[in-house]
Amino acid sequence: MDHPNPPPSLRQLASFFLTLGCFTFGGPSAHIAVMQDQLVRKRQWISAGDFLDLLAVSNILPGPTSTELAIYIGYRLRGFTGLLLAGGCFIFPAFVLTAIIAWAYLRYHGLPAVNGVFYGVEPVVLVIVAQALWRLGKSAVKTRWLAVLGVLALVACLAGVNFLAVLLAAATLAGVVYAMRTPGYPSQKMLPMIFPLALTTTAPVLAAGPKVMAIFLAFAKIGALIFGSGYVLLAFLQSDLVDHRHWLTSQVLLDAIAVGQITPGPVFSTATFIGYYLAGPRGSVAATVGIFAPAFFFVVVTGPLVRWIRKSKTAGAALDGLNVASLALMLSVMVPLAKAAIFDKITIALLIVSAALLFWRRVNPMILVVGGAVTGIIAFSLFPLALHPGKGLW
Repeated sequence: MDHPNPPPSLRQLASFFLTLGCFTFGGPSAHIAVMQDQLVRKRQWISAGDFLDLLAVSNILPGPTSTELAIYIGYRLRGFTGLLLAGGCFIFPAFVLTAIIAWAYLRYHGLPAVNGVFYGVEPVVLVIVAQALWRLGKSAVKTRWLAVLGVLALVACLAGVNFLAVLLAAATLAGVVYAMRTPGYPSQKMLPMIFPLALTTTAPVLAAGPKVMAIFLAFAKIGALIFGSGYVLLAFLQSDLVDHRHWLTSQVLLDAIAVGQITPGPVFSTATFIGYYLAGPRGSVAATVGIFAPAFFFVVVTGPLVRWIRKSKTAGAALDGLNVASLALMLSVMVPLAKAAIFDKITIALLIVSAALLFWRRVNPMILVVGGAVTGIIAFSLFPLALHPGKGLW
């Protein structure tokens, strides 16, 4: 919407992101889809253009994309207090649930079966993401040139080109094309990008062992440097915590990743599980604060600059290119997700029913996710040997 409603109260803002953190499964794409549906279309707290701009900036920063988007939206709507509320309320439910699961894991030496939840939720998530892409695409693809740029970005993503390179190339190309099409337009100054280098210089502390401060610094380093999805997080954790520091075994790491996938809210709540495994409740707090703290820092530093970028015509054109490339990135992610999620009659039925309810009946996506999870659990109870779900969403 070009003219969104007045900003929400702090209580309304906290309530929305607490609900999002409690009930939204499916990883970053699902979180972004629900935020678009609820905040842009239904509540009209933020315009589609502003939402796309904040999503684009979140995509090029290190750290968890959907969490950074939530923090940006909180900052845009209610300033610094809103920033803390939106981010904190989104993260908190996953932190509590993951810590409880970690306690049960240590006490009972394993995890309960979760395949049924994966089985039922994944087809629903595909539909939710598809709806968000359709709506965002109508706002982002403003010209034929941007449509062409989006197709080129999608082809590059599907070909395996590094996603960050695709995003930056699209932004640069869009800005250059705008400047070339505007005779005499003055060149713009480069926007300074500030990254916290201090977090990468803590090797002596990290080598001290799995103590609370070492856990905090280890996860702060990861949060400051990691780009991409939960699969990238898995690679970082395997290299640092398993291969290098020997804090975990590969099996414990896989279990931690699984917990991050099946719990609502940010997938990076995997850190909570690992922190609890290493040092109990204090470790879970240290790891959670460590991995998410850089996201808050990046938003505080860059948040005031997003509107400035949009006001600059050349920088705004670059942001348009970044927007369509971000959507292309989301669309490319759907290809492997569909292969893993849709593989038998029940998952096909879930996909079709979810699409009908979401596109035509406009059912709340959170209700569909809960319904998919219940359906998957029932299906696994009735046909435990016949169903062979994929390995998860991220």
